[in-house]
Amino acid sequence: MRKTTAQALVQFLAAQRVRRDGREHQFFAGVFGIFGHGNVAGLGEALLHRPAPLRFFLPRNEQAMVHTAAAFAKASNRLRAFVCTSSIGPGATNMLTAAAGATINRLPVLLVPGDIFATRRPDPVLQQLEWSHSRDISVNDCFKPVSRYWDRINRPEQLQSALLEAMRVLTSPADTGAVTLAFPQDVQAEAAEFPAELFEPRTWTILRNRPDAEAIAEAARAIRSSAAPLIVAGGGVLYSEATDTLQRFAARTGIPVAETQAGKSALPFDHPQAVGAIGATGTSAANRLARKADLVLLVGTRLSDFTTASKTAFAADRVRFVSINVAELDALKQGALALVGDARAALEELGEALAGWNVTDRYAASIAPLKADWEREVDRIYQLNHGPVISQGEVIGLVNAAAARADVVVCAAGSLPGDLHKLWRAGAPGTYHLEYGYSCMGYEIAGGLGVKLARPKHEVFVMVGDGSYLMMAQEIATAVQEGVKLTILVLDNQGFASIGGLSAAVGCDGFGTRYRRRGATGELDGAAIEIDFVANAASMGAHAVRAGTRDEITRALAEARARDGVSVIVIPVDREQRVGGYESWWDVPVAEESPLPAVQQARAEYDVARRRERHHL
Repeated sequence: MRKTTAQALVQFLAAQRVRRDGREHQFFAGVFGIFGHGNVAGLGEALLHRPAPLRFFLPRNEQAMVHTAAAFAKASNRLRAFVCTSSIGPGATNMLTAAAGATINRLPVLLVPGDIFATRRPDPVLQQLEWSHSRDISVNDCFKPVSRYWDRINRPEQLQSALLEAMRVLTSPADTGAVTLAFPQDVQAEAAEFPAELFEPRTWTILRNRPDAEAIAEAARAIRSSAAPLIVAGGGVLYSEATDTLQRFAARTGIPVAETQAGKSALPFDHPQAVGAIGATGTSAANRLARKADLVLLVGTRLSDFTTASKTAFAADRVRFVSINVAELDALKQGALALVGDARAALEELGEALAGWNVTDRYAASIAPLKADWEREVDRIYQLNHGPVISQGEVIGLVNAAAARADVVVCAAGSLPGDLHKLWRAGAPGTYHLEYGYSCMGYEIAGGLGVKLARPKHEVFVMVGDGSYLMMAQEIATAVQEGVKLTILVLDNQGFASIGGLSAAVGCDGFGTRYRRRGATGELDGAAIEIDFVANAASMGAHAVRAGTRDEITRALAEARARDGVSVIVIPVDREQRVGGYESWWDVPVAEESPLPAVQQARAEYDVARRRERHHL
């Protein structure tokens, strides 16, 4: 079959399907693209054919479109994905940040940036990076360290093998992430003969690999001999659709379950064994149990420093770790006994091996009071009645009260993720959507769009600080274009409140974190810069209002639920009224030498705190 290489790529992608547990569907939901000279004549022409091989979406920013694609994949439990195409040059490199986020978070996204001429006839072309040591380097080589698979299609004949490798990685639970196929613009437009079977429907079966039987038996023995076990549920529980299995496992064994940022909502907050968030942004209940745990069963977590509280969370002298993970890299962390396999399959087999075993009555009785104490603390923060400007914790409470159990909250960066991790009462699996592997400012609104595309029947609440909003708000226009219903809450604290608090904690007095004019001193200490977020959002087609009181916020949320389209609620919050930490710590080094007394004091406290770090080998 004679086609251009771009036509062949698009037709192949449209024919790809996935199957898991007997359910089969198309893998790619569509293509996000911004055209330039590097892809308009090749991929642009291929996507123009009717009937359309893949649905096309026009975003406003290349980084944002990859965030949207990653959020869509996450909300689809990695069973569906988007393609993202850009021109060469800045269009391509704009995707780098979000590509890193997708790979760090283990989310499948296919990137197809245009590239320089393979023939090198017009050399250098517009936007070409010239490298004195090689003519075979372009800016797309920057994608190599942030891609799980990278290739450059320099000849039409290379397409078939590259596409099969790309699909292998995109559908792999263990190896997935961003996949980059750099596509020279002349090759895109070049025609060649392709085998007809390349374009036939192809189904990729996502297997539930099972751990080694001896490892299961050893893990069961270790758990049976433990006195104070704890489960840490990560994102792998959700991706493998193991939430029901985990609930049964926890109920039958009595082991309490703490959750990472990616794993939150694995259990509903009111499940008897659910003790909430763990680590640097954890609850008092989870972190107290973690400190005394003699065995920790890790399920689908990559154990970031926030989960381990910089390796201070698990403090028992002889604590042991058992780790269930599809990726050997993650399963072996903390010196764990590795159960390499699918979370659901592994929990089922481990549950069978533990049949009839429960935690002791004494340990079981200790869980409920810790959980009750924490729920009282959440109620206190939710009903703080702080004034004259409302607190961030209260806003979270009002949104939580307005949300049904199946509604989804989306966030990514700043102080909101820590507060949400602690405070949000998740009612159902997948209703808590946080990008915290990369904690990328600007993800929120683009990510909310991706969640809504994946779950069109669910209400989606995007919570975003003013700093993140100003970095990437333009996808409001894309949501309006697509007729998508979103409720976006912009919390205005006049700058970067999260890093401001961290700056103060390390003795730096919040330096460089407030939105202020340059003052008479020559420093950024002048009058506050007032930004009209309502007018900004309205200019892109959203219905936007400002709400400052509890009643105004509650009313605005109710009106947003009843309204179609994009609703933006701008809420001023007190940046100094923070939700503190609970039995936790995060390692951020403090300057060892400084003339500033506040830094000297912070360094002294840091030297004491880091002695608690443990390396479990």
